[in-house]
Amino acid sequence: MALVRGKDTRPEMAVRRTIWRMGYRYRLHPNDVPGRPDIVFRAVRKAIFVHGCFWHRHVGCSRTRIPKTRIGFWTKKFAENVARDKAVRRDLSKIGWTVLVVWECASENPKRLETILRTFLRGEL
Repeated sequence: MALVRGKDTRPEMAVRRTIWRMGYRYRLHPNDVPGRPDIVFRAVRKAIFVHGCFWHRHVGCSRTRIPKTRIGFWTKKFAENVARDKAVRRDLSKIGWTVLVVWECASENPKRLETILRTFLRGEL
């Protein structure tokens, strides 16, 4: 697991490139925002998390599988990830932030990704 990247992943880079191409400017992984979102628009208090389908358990996605070895470990690990994600979104909402989760599989379709991002950011920046 040490080789799994937390920043600058392929899905995150796709999201960042799309947002930049759309003309929006942002901040990355700020320490002072709960949960350290991948992308932040401070002026309008919007945050984007780019989640891998495997690690964050995208419901209904074919990438959301459990490895065949150490099933107990993985089940616990995934449950903790999902619980942490939910708590971070709740905490951000409580302090007035709007949160979007972009899933890895959505980042692979450029038109779909742009539609998702445009809907989230529309007229707010």
